[in-house]
Amino acid sequence: MQREGIHAFITPSTDPHAGEYVPERWKSRRWLSGFTGSAGTAVVTLDQAALWTDSRYFIQATEQLADSNFVLMKEKIEGTPTISEWLGAVLPQGSVVGVDAWVNTTSEVENLEKELQACGISLRTDLDPYEELWTDRPSIPQSKAFIQGLEYAGESAASKIRRIREKIGQNAIVVSSLEEVAWTLNLRGNDVCYTPFILGYVLITPADTLLYIDKEKVTSEVADYLHQEGVCIRAYSDIIADLQHLDIPVLVQPDKTNYAVYSAIQHPIRKESIVEQMLIIKNETEIRGFRHAMEKDGVAMVKWMKWTLENVPKGGQTELSLSRKLEEFRAEQPLFMGLSFESIMGYAHHGAIVHYDPTPETDIPVKPEGLLLIDSGGQYLDGTTDITRTIPLGPLTWEMRRDYTLVLKGWIRLGSAVFPKGTCGTQLDVLAREAMWKHGINYLHGTGHGVGQFMSVHEAIDLHQFRMQWRPTPLLPGMTITDEPGIYIEGSHGVRHEDTLLVVPATEGITFGPYYTFEHLTLCPILTSPILVEMLTDDERQWFNSYQQTVFQRLAPLLDPNHQAWLQEVTQPLPSP
Repeated sequence: MQREGIHAFITPSTDPHAGEYVPERWKSRRWLSGFTGSAGTAVVTLDQAALWTDSRYFIQATEQLADSNFVLMKEKIEGTPTISEWLGAVLPQGSVVGVDAWVNTTSEVENLEKELQACGISLRTDLDPYEELWTDRPSIPQSKAFIQGLEYAGESAASKIRRIREKIGQNAIVVSSLEEVAWTLNLRGNDVCYTPFILGYVLITPADTLLYIDKEKVTSEVADYLHQEGVCIRAYSDIIADLQHLDIPVLVQPDKTNYAVYSAIQHPIRKESIVEQMLIIKNETEIRGFRHAMEKDGVAMVKWMKWTLENVPKGGQTELSLSRKLEEFRAEQPLFMGLSFESIMGYAHHGAIVHYDPTPETDIPVKPEGLLLIDSGGQYLDGTTDITRTIPLGPLTWEMRRDYTLVLKGWIRLGSAVFPKGTCGTQLDVLAREAMWKHGINYLHGTGHGVGQFMSVHEAIDLHQFRMQWRPTPLLPGMTITDEPGIYIEGSHGVRHEDTLLVVPATEGITFGPYYTFEHLTLCPILTSPILVEMLTDDERQWFNSYQQTVFQRLAPLLDPNHQAWLQEVTQPLPSP
């Protein structure tokens, strides 16, 4: 920093494609700070260091930064300055702040530059100190691309490109997001942990479709396939030069495109991603694949829940051993391709850490008492799963049972909602929170996010969501979204219930229709022993009983008699209070 004349450097958690899960090469923030959460930004000045992260990671970050020089900044908490506010306070006017244009989106760079200018601070975007300082930095991943067949995708790449061209007219579009690249070309890979993506860009013009990818990743089979779909292969590094020489308007999404790529475009048209808005509506083949994937995942979960309840009392189980066991049950299922994210296996007080990932250093024994929170998912060729269940392992306090029931009420109310066309997730979010608000309890994370079809478990994260903060994207048939309210009592326990939902038609209605509702794609019982039945309304209890019976009817034919009997027992209807 001193050599380059830089007074502060900002390190985000992203890669050149603005991904959530990033290849090891770009985990610079983790290397620098020691904080391992998936979201956070580290800022280093010549004499101070601070790290910003959201409420999911407050407890984890506090622990991991305890012996470092980093000060934790809790995002969206009153009194916490933004990065620009903090830099404006600790740096004198005339200072220079550095960022790497390749791992910061255009919107991030432009907003930061504007905010810093107001403080008399300038911004440089041509620096990557980790190329020099991180001496054993991992290389760029080199996994082979593979084809997602029509039996899973339901639409050819040529058809998708044709639809994209209809929307862009005589303009071009640069596709930078890896989930959009994967969906557009029906290509998958293993460059990114937990998500079957291949590193690359796609440039679609009125005449050509170009895939920018390291050619070592392209097998002869994939090369022939791309040629048949009308796609030309270019070197990954050629994207900048080709954009600089392209003399037509180019549609680009500033929130998803890194500043280095954006700066190479001669005539940019700033626009929300057309491709992202297309991929969130699943076709019938994709929906059918989701249903099959959820059945397989439900079988694995049932086997694991039964095994866990039988083996924890015998002793010797830990968070990590239970995580490994669940992965074993998933791996038995057809078309299993790996986990969709690192399993969140939080026992007792670890359940209050919203995104807790057990490690050998944090792993603790699991005892036949209290609550175990498991948030996990699988990647299957025909679908991606995301499910949370909270498992009662033995004696519970009244507070644990209350929280279990309050979360259940919110999960039921949101998951059974009927709403008119035009409704967005923000307008429904209160359904998941109202019961717990009446008890003075809340949670700070979103209530639901999109889920990809053998893609990202957090799909199109800025579009359709259940969230207190405003998200205007309306919920439409074919969208998949999670329902996952939670309660977290630090030092004691956590509770979360989660299903993946599909938006489906409900009825035309009497006025202002049509109306939509949700199909619960997830098929897994919720254990009933902690439920305070008197806290449920009759409608909630009846809806819950119906859900449990659906789980039994769909999964029982796929299970052996021993597991069928167990599932039948745990899905018995709740009685009237």
